[in-house]
Amino acid sequence: MPHSALAPAPAPTPAPEGAATTKPTDTPTATTATAASATDAQARPAQPGRPQRGQPGRNTAAHALLAELAQRYPKLFGEHPLPLKRGIFQDLTSAHPELQTEALKQALGLHTRSQRYLQAVANSQARRDLQLHAVEPMAAEHSFHALAELYRRKQRRAAQVAQESQRPALQQQAREWFQQRLGKAIERSGLAPQAYAQAVQSRDPDIQAMLQAALEQATLQAAREQAMLQAFEASGVELAQFAEMYGLTTQATEHMLARARLRRLPPPAEAAPDPQARAQAQAG
Repeated sequence: MPHSALAPAPAPTPAPEGAATTKPTDTPTATTATAASATDAQARPAQPGRPQRGQPGRNTAAHALLAELAQRYPKLFGEHPLPLKRGIFQDLTSAHPELQTEALKQALGLHTRSQRYLQAVANSQARRDLQLHAVEPMAAEHSFHALAELYRRKQRRAAQVAQESQRPALQQQAREWFQQRLGKAIERSGLAPQAYAQAVQSRDPDIQAMLQAALEQATLQAAREQAMLQAFEASGVELAQFAEMYGLTTQATEHMLARARLRRLPPPAEAAPDPQARAQAQAG
């Protein structure tokens, strides 16, 4: 049996504070998902188990190492991975100095370009270290670019369907999927629409147009929820009665009011957001 590339992991120790957290990518190479998505490039996704053209067998070691990482860290590299902290490459080489750096770079590149990893980033899950500690919230721009890449892949698959007559319907389904997910991403970010627009841009005209439409819709929704909060505070009635007046469920009304309260909080420099209000808002 071949010797494993990973030696037994040492006892978990916290990563050095602030270690390699300033780069806007998941790994030190430009091949990671966030690096590719940050440039909003239409890069061709890597095909698992298939070496890149012109590089015969180059990814063999990377795939083997990625399988071992999945065994060692199933929550990070397994079937349903969590987003990796920035600087995870340095953490892995420190924990496993016997690893070949080039193979590790390739393995991380394959992993962070994978469909399942992009889905985790698009869902705005927190970034984790090797001990699964949530060390950094997912940046709105990283979540957006992962979502945009998933949309582009859906469009490419639709364009490659053998039955040409089916392509328009599949492409429209992809657009509707992206528009729905984008609205939720804006909501989950906790940012006002104007702040989200400043943080997120795309060079793809189609994606940028849908982003602008989603932001306009989010602005209208925020105004409605703010008006509802003012009406509720002035009404003096219980939440259930107020919800019935608007023809809404109590839970839906509570979520809308929580989002309105969250937007009304001072900027972070003046006051930290209320964790309970944020949890209620995101639950909706």
